[in-house]
Amino acid sequence: MRLSELLISTRLVTQADMDRAMALQQDQGGALGDQLVAIGALPAGVLEQARSQIPVEPATIAETGIFGTELLTLLIKLIHSARLETITQYIDAIKLPPQIVESLVQSAVSRNLMVAMGASGTVMRYELSEQGRNWAQEAMKASVYAGPAPVTLSDFCARTMAQKVTNQKVSFADVRGALAGYDVTDDFIKQIGPALNSGRAMLLYGPPGNGKTTIAQSFSDVFNSIIYIPYSVMIDGQIMRVFDQSLHTPITPPPAPASSAYTGLRREQYDARWVAIRRPFIVTGGELTLEMLDLRYDAATGFYEAPLHIKALGGCFVIDDFGRQIVSPTTLLNRWIVPMESRVDYLKLHTGKSFSIPFEAMLIFSTNIDPEDLMDGAFLRRLPYKIEVGAPSLETYKQIFRNVCKKAGVPLSEDALRFIIHKVTHEKGLEPAAYHARFIIDQVVAIAKFMNHAPHIDLFSIDYALRNLKVRSQTPNALSQS
Repeated sequence: MRLSELLISTRLVTQADMDRAMALQQDQGGALGDQLVAIGALPAGVLEQARSQIPVEPATIAETGIFGTELLTLLIKLIHSARLETITQYIDAIKLPPQIVESLVQSAVSRNLMVAMGASGTVMRYELSEQGRNWAQEAMKASVYAGPAPVTLSDFCARTMAQKVTNQKVSFADVRGALAGYDVTDDFIKQIGPALNSGRAMLLYGPPGNGKTTIAQSFSDVFNSIIYIPYSVMIDGQIMRVFDQSLHTPITPPPAPASSAYTGLRREQYDARWVAIRRPFIVTGGELTLEMLDLRYDAATGFYEAPLHIKALGGCFVIDDFGRQIVSPTTLLNRWIVPMESRVDYLKLHTGKSFSIPFEAMLIFSTNIDPEDLMDGAFLRRLPYKIEVGAPSLETYKQIFRNVCKKAGVPLSEDALRFIIHKVTHEKGLEPAAYHARFIIDQVVAIAKFMNHAPHIDLFSIDYALRNLKVRSQTPNALSQS
């Protein structure tokens, strides 16, 4: 991805702006970014900030920070496993610039690991020699990793610090926009905003069904700037894979226009070993174990998978249903003491070597258990932001019903609404909860679908929904007769 593509992807400029700047560049020369500033499409400060955030493409093998023999071995494995034949294919697979790949190919040929097969048109094709195939097979026994070239641990740590979540300042409008579809008060937003800006750990607590998980997930729309994460990191000769297609959202560059001006921007390309992504937002729940927070080494593959919270660096890591994991809350919180206080986490390779990584992710705990039942005062003090997501007020409760009914196409009169509230609070004895409206109206719609009539609220549908909302307690006599 070039700087020009990144500027369009992040909506800092439009394609029309880019076309005008490229026309000016063709006429006058100069850098495309500077021409964007010249036509007023982009402030100079914004351009420089965008340029400074982009990982610089290495010009030599030494600038990658990885030994040439390790890069050569990786390239041989890629060629062997994917049956690659051309330098263009090698570049795409190993994510290194042409001059480095060409240098590696020359080294492989001189070592009799590869042989030239001849040209097909203007494209030279290569294949592994028998010695090269043996090299690849021996290397695969140590590690089957055959993917983009890794970055160094020091580069990974430096970039983690450079793009920490607190670098993005959150405004009232940002939070209001992210929660636009939910019935929350301005006072609640004023509680959330400072916590998000702090980057410190946050606890969302309150009775079930009032939107803690939904609110936490909405933060992904608040932290929506772009960061860069590596495909993998090399640590003491070992590979740790970081980029995860199932968890990270890459920025897809717009289609490149046919203009030849676009193809001459090599100096504006960034280090392709890094992936431009939206700030990660990773959620885990009752399935979380301590092992999931450690490096996972697979002896069969010979490389490591980064733990979830490392994949969340630069974004948010949500522990939903806190207190309902197999591991005890105290044990789980003990795991977070150092990262929460020092902003550093320590991991260990299976060789015994330990290393540190800046822990620059926002931790969000969400629970419907009383916090004082989960942790003692010392732990509570380490959670600087404790935000209650309580039951909605009566007026908010009504508004939630109106919104849900409108979206579902179910007519709702004020008399029907008062009837529902009376049944919920008096006959069922329930406290109002934000999820009630969706639950009840979904049941009304289900009945209408079964009965083949337009959905509407009546005594039968409400009684049916409420029986499913709360089961009736068995009486002692009923138990004795069973």
